[in-house]
Amino acid sequence: MENFDFIEMKIPAKAEYVGVIRLSLSGIANRMGFSYEDIEDLKVSISEAITNAVTHAYKDGDQGEITIGFGVYENKLEIMVADHGGSFNIKKIKDDIGPYVGNESVEDLREGGFGLFLINALMDEVRINNNYGVIVLMTKYLYEAEVDIDDNQISTTQ
Repeated sequence: MENFDFIEMKIPAKAEYVGVIRLSLSGIANRMGFSYEDIEDLKVSISEAITNAVTHAYKDGDQGEITIGFGVYENKLEIMVADHGGSFNIKKIKDDIGPYVGNESVEDLREGGFGLFLINALMDEVRINNNYGVIVLMTKYLYEAEVDIDDNQISTTQ
């Protein structure tokens, strides 16, 4: 298994904490060398995933927790957002989780599925597990641009 750092954060399932996670994500992604545009995409994606969890996970007034995990690899960032407050068992989640298929009935996951379509458009990979609550696993690869003599980007490598 490849080497990575794992950062886990828990927040109350309240919209006002989304900004805290966006700032944390910005710091992690910036440190990894992601471009400004990629960091903006990451921030939109994590906001959508957390907002989805805040809006739909705790309807009955029970203020639960949302757990956010960041898997920091050399060439990619994995982000997990879970609408239950437990800690992540990374291996189990990855073994159980399936790809997000755009034609799935979004209602099977949660109402307000537009966020999932947006996340899917902005991230390189999106996987969903809704066996116990909903876990969204999003991956963004760090592409290094190779620049030629005239400063024109000629190719990207992973």
